[in-house]
Amino acid sequence: MMNRTALATITGLVLGVALVFGDFGDMLIVALFGVIGYLAAKVLDGDIDAQAWLSRARRNR
Repeated sequence: MMNRTALATITGLVLGVALVFGDFGDMLIVALFGVIGYLAAKVLDGDIDAQAWLSRARRNR
């Protein structure tokens, strides 16, 4: 399991590389996909209950 410091360091390095080889917009796209991947991993690990979140969203319609 990766701790938060290592995860933050890797995220910073990836965003830095995206900024060096692209522009600010490219870095934001990389950050967005990083957040999506992080949330997907949390759902798969069971840390986030997606069923409860989805059922609450359906009730609010």
